[in-house]
Amino acid sequence: MSVAVGTLSRYFGLNFLRAVVAVFAGVFVLVMLIDYIELLRHSANERDVSAWLVARTSMYRVPQLAERIMPFAVLIGAMASFLSLSRRNELVIARSAGVSAWQFVLPAVALAIGLGILATAVYNPVAAMLNEQSKRLEVRIFGGEGSQSGLAATGSGFWLRQKSPDGQSIIRAQTTSNQGLRLAGVTAFTFDDAGIYQDRIEAKTATLMEGYWNLEDARVYGGNQPPVERASYQLKTNLTAAQVRESFATPESVPFWDLPAYIDTAERAGLGAAGYRLQYQKLIARPFLLAAMVMLAAAVSLRFFRFGGVQKMVMAGILSGFLLYIFSKVIDDLSKAEMMPPTAAAWLPVVTGFLIGFVALLYQEDG
Repeated sequence: MSVAVGTLSRYFGLNFLRAVVAVFAGVFVLVMLIDYIELLRHSANERDVSAWLVARTSMYRVPQLAERIMPFAVLIGAMASFLSLSRRNELVIARSAGVSAWQFVLPAVALAIGLGILATAVYNPVAAMLNEQSKRLEVRIFGGEGSQSGLAATGSGFWLRQKSPDGQSIIRAQTTSNQGLRLAGVTAFTFDDAGIYQDRIEAKTATLMEGYWNLEDARVYGGNQPPVERASYQLKTNLTAAQVRESFATPESVPFWDLPAYIDTAERAGLGAAGYRLQYQKLIARPFLLAAMVMLAAAVSLRFFRFGGVQKMVMAGILSGFLLYIFSKVIDDLSKAEMMPPTAAAWLPVVTGFLIGFVALLYQEDG
C-alpha cells in the first residue's frame, strides 16, 4: 500500500510540476516578446543597433521581471493541475481508494518549497546579474540618451545632490549600473559654497572612485566660454559607495547572497536599511509563500467536476491570489515607512495565505 501511495504522490507531484513550469514558461515568453517589441520601438531611431543586441538586452532583463509573477505562476499551475485531475476523475478514483485530500496536496507543497528554495538561492542572483548586463547593453544601444530602464527616480532620469570641498553639485543620469556606482548619460551642475552656479558638465559615463566621480568623454560648459572637451574629468564628492547604492539601487536589484552585506554597510553608514531587510526576509519566506499558493489553489480546485461550479472556483482562486498580493503590497509599504518590522511584513502574507488554504481544506476533507 505504501508503494502505491508513493507512486501516486510522485504522479501528483510531476503533474503539478509540469503545470507550473508550463505556466511560468508561457508568461516568461509573453513578457519577453512584449519587452522586445517595446525596446525595438524605443531603439528605432538609434544607428548601428542590431536586432540581436536588442534581443539580448530584453532576454537579460526579463528574468527579473518574471520573478515577480512566480507566486501567481504557482497558484495558476496548481489550480490547473488539480482541475485536470478532477476533470479526468482521477481524484474521484483516488478518494474512493482511501486517499485523503492532504495526500493530493502534500507532494505539490513539497515541490513548491523546493522551487522556492531554488528561486531564492539560484534564480534571484542570476536574474540580478543578468539585469546588470542588460543595463550595460542599454548604454550601448542608447549611448546614455533616453533609456527607459525602470529604476528612474523621476520621469527624466536619476537625480543626485552632493557636496564636496569645492562646493555643491547636482548630478543627473539617464541610466545606472553596478548598483549606481556607474552612471551613463550624465549631466552635472556645479555651484560654489555660496550656491552660485559655476559650470555644466556633460559626459557619456561617470564612475564613482574614492572621493570623486570620474567622468569620461566630458564636455565642460562654463560662463560665456566655449565648451571644453575633456577625455576625463574628476568631479569631487563626499559620497561613499554605500550612500550611492542607497540612492540608486533598489533592494530588488541586489542578489540574495549580497543582501546581508548591503544591510550591514547601510547600517554602519547610518542609512536606512528597511527596504533591504524587507527584501531579504521576503526572499527567505518565498518557499513558504509558494507553498501557501498551493494551499490556496487546493482550497478552490479539489471540488469534483460533477458538482459543477468550475468557473466560480477558478475565479475564487484568482481573486484570492490578487487580494493576497494587494495585502502584501500594503504591508510592504508600511514596512518601508518603518511602521512595521520587516520580518512581520514578509511573513504575514505567507501565514495568512497558508491558514486560509488550511482551514478551507479542513472543511472540505471528509475522509
